[in-house]
Amino acid sequence: MQATTLLHGIGLRQPHYREFRALRPALGFVEVHSENFFNPHDAAAQVLAAVREDYAVSLHGVGLALGSACGLDNEHVQQLADLVARIDPVRVSDHACFARAPWGQRGIAHASDLLPIAFTRASLDILCANVGRVQEHLKRPLLVENLSAYLDFSAREFSEPQFFAELVRRSGCGLLLDINNLYVNALNAAAPDPLQAVCAWIDELARLAPAGLVGEIHLAGFSAQQGLIIDDHSRPVSEHVWQAYAHALGHFDAVPTLIEWDEHLPTLSVLLGEAARAAALCAARRGTSTEAAA
Repeated sequence: MQATTLLHGIGLRQPHYREFRALRPALGFVEVHSENFFNPHDAAAQVLAAVREDYAVSLHGVGLALGSACGLDNEHVQQLADLVARIDPVRVSDHACFARAPWGQRGIAHASDLLPIAFTRASLDILCANVGRVQEHLKRPLLVENLSAYLDFSAREFSEPQFFAELVRRSGCGLLLDINNLYVNALNAAAPDPLQAVCAWIDELARLAPAGLVGEIHLAGFSAQQGLIIDDHSRPVSEHVWQAYAHALGHFDAVPTLIEWDEHLPTLSVLLGEAARAAALCAARRGTSTEAAA
């Protein structure tokens, strides 16, 4: 039932496996966290193989640490390549972050977190080199996601949209545009109008970026914790994020769109309802584009 004309998808999580396989909802794709399926012999890998018979799968990683100056974990890259060979995913993505660093005589430490990088030429060189190595190994382009960050660097030689546009130009990768991350960052930066700040970010990217830059969009919810807005994927998509999504579709046309929900998982029907809203906005955008072309 490969629903190739549908562009909306959901993150497939273990509590929904049984119901999802019984219901077989109409979706364009499902997305899973790559690292959870590296072992080809465990039960989760068998479920994913069965799901792949009916759905396109997008692999979304959290462990490559593409912005790390000490380079990549070769074993991790090989495990990802093996998974790609088994699943033949429609897209492969990870984050513009660092997590690996030298730790004395212990070798390389992994922070097990998505730590932000500075938007400088030096960081760009590192990110381009690491993205290039992954793409060469996988023999396919990678999508790189913009980060929700809770600290910033004083050294900055690019705006964030400039940084990503240059990354795409130099490496040949695409962008996984996480609109919730943009909104979380605007709230934490105390932007006077967070929605306007997100739309301005998207406008700048669209001016600078080549056509087809955005390969996938993520939408999610957030929570407030101890004075910070946290991108924990624990709530429905906020109304302002939906508005920013509609604004992005005006620039990038209908793009494969994922509803992320990782904490306090709702029922599958709630998750599918969020995905249906994204599908309706994409369909409306497609209709507008068709009328304009006519």
